[in-house]
Amino acid sequence: MSTKGKGGTPAIISLRRAGVSFRLHSYVVDYEAVSDYGRAVAGQLGVPPQRLFKTLVAFADDQPMVGLVSADARLSVKRLARAVGARKSRLASPREAQRLTGYVPGGISPFGQRRRMPTVVDESAVTFETIWVSAGKRGLQIEIDPAVLGSQLGAILAPLAYG
Repeated sequence: MSTKGKGGTPAIISLRRAGVSFRLHSYVVDYEAVSDYGRAVAGQLGVPPQRLFKTLVAFADDQPMVGLVSADARLSVKRLARAVGARKSRLASPREAQRLTGYVPGGISPFGQRRRMPTVVDESAVTFETIWVSAGKRGLQIEIDPAVLGSQLGAILAPLAYG
């Protein structure tokens, strides 16, 4: 477990408090200069984009929720709605996502969010021993067992990705 220092982002602090094992990885990617930030981050980390998961905020029947898909895929809002029994869904705007999570786009972590929201993870996550998710700020990723998403967030698995 990465435990050096007592500070960190809300995501890191919440995982440390829960006693969860994880590793931190830093990277440098200019968020404004790339068109596919997730793939750029995966490239910088030397990680297949299938193992790096984007945290996306959406609304299903007007209720905020979180969907995680790999960096090489897109979130299907129709599949997200189906996974939670909603009739419709849409992606949140960057401003809505920041307001709900407390994190800036490109640094939204599924952990330590301002407001705990239902979380749905693409089923591909469990095919890996570890996955990477944002640590709560641009330039820092958490490598973690995907089962932690279920145990710490109550996340459910569903087919969410396309592309």
